[in-house]
Amino acid sequence: MEQRRLGTSGIVVSEICMGTMTFGQQADEKTAFRIMDRSIDAGIDFFDTAEVYPVPPTAELAGNTEKIVGRWIKKNQPRDGVIIATKIAGAAHGWFNPPVRNGKAALDRRHIRIAVEGSLRRLQTDYIDLYQIHWPDHGMRPEDTLEALDELVREGKIRAIGTSNDNAYGVMKSLWTSDRKNLTRIDTIQNNFSLNNRRFEDEAAEVCRRENVSLLPYSPIAGGVLAGKYNDGALPAGARFSDYIANGGPRQKAMANRFFNPRSEESTKRFMKIAADAGLHPVTLAVAWSKQHDFVASTIVGATSEDQLDPIFAAADLKLESEVMESIDQVSREIPYPMG
Repeated sequence: MEQRRLGTSGIVVSEICMGTMTFGQQADEKTAFRIMDRSIDAGIDFFDTAEVYPVPPTAELAGNTEKIVGRWIKKNQPRDGVIIATKIAGAAHGWFNPPVRNGKAALDRRHIRIAVEGSLRRLQTDYIDLYQIHWPDHGMRPEDTLEALDELVREGKIRAIGTSNDNAYGVMKSLWTSDRKNLTRIDTIQNNFSLNNRRFEDEAAEVCRRENVSLLPYSPIAGGVLAGKYNDGALPAGARFSDYIANGGPRQKAMANRFFNPRSEESTKRFMKIAADAGLHPVTLAVAWSKQHDFVASTIVGATSEDQLDPIFAAADLKLESEVMESIDQVSREIPYPMG
C-alpha cells in the first residue's frame, strides 16, 4: 500500500487509515481486534481514534475505544510499528463534550494536559503520533492552544499536531500564529470529504496545497450512504443512521437527514451506476476517489464487521481512470452539495 507523508512532519502513513469510532459500541472488542489485525495484513499502519469514542458518545462509554486500541497494541503490535492518532474534544459545542471533565472542557493548557495524559493512559503508550483538535474554538486565542501542544511535542508525548472539523480561516489563523510565535505547526486537518460532500474543495483544499497541510478525509463512504444501504427508505438493522433515525435525539436525527436525503440518494444511485460500469463495488469507488487527490494523505475508513473490509481494501493502490473521474464530476455538477 502506498505511503504518504503527513504535512511536513516526519510521519509517513498508509494511504488508508482505519478509523475506530465504532469500537466498543457497534463493534465489540473481539470484532475490533479482528478488524485491526486484518488492516495490518492489508498494509494499513495508521489508526485514528478520539478520547470521546465510541460514537455517539455517552458518559458511560467515552474512552472505551482508546482502551480497546491500547489493549490491541499491547497484545499484538510493537508500538513503533503503528501510527496512532487521537483527538481532544474541546468545548465541542455540546456535541462531543468529554464527560470526564464535566462538560467544562476547553482547549487551554490545563485541559489539553488532562486530555493527553488520559489518552496516553488508555492507549497504554508513552507517546501519540498525531494529536488533533476534534472541534476548533475560534473564540479562544490560538496561541493558548498551540503553546500547550508545543510543550507536549517538546516533551516527546506528541509527535505532530492537527485540527479537525475546521475551515480555511481556522487553518490559516493557526499556521500564522505558529509561524509568528515559533510554535509547532499543524500538519493535518481531518474533515468530512466524500463523493456526496465535496465542500472541502471550495477553499480549504487550496490552503492545504499551498501550506503543506494534509487532509485526512473522514466518512468517505458518507456514513455508509454511498454503499447504497439506505436507498429506497431502507433502515438496515445495526446501521448507525438507522439507530439515529429510530432512537436518536434531535442532533442525531439532523445528522442522519444531512447525510441521507432525496438529493444524496439520487447522487448515490448515480455513483453506484458509475461503479457498476467500471466493475467496482460502490465502496471501492468511493474510497479510491477520496484518496485520489493531491491534498489527501490518508483516507479514514471504518467498519463494524469484517465483511465490510474487502471492498475497502480493494481501493488500495487503485487509480481511477480519467473517464470515471469525469463521470463522477458530471454527477457533482448536476447535483451540487447533496449534503447541503
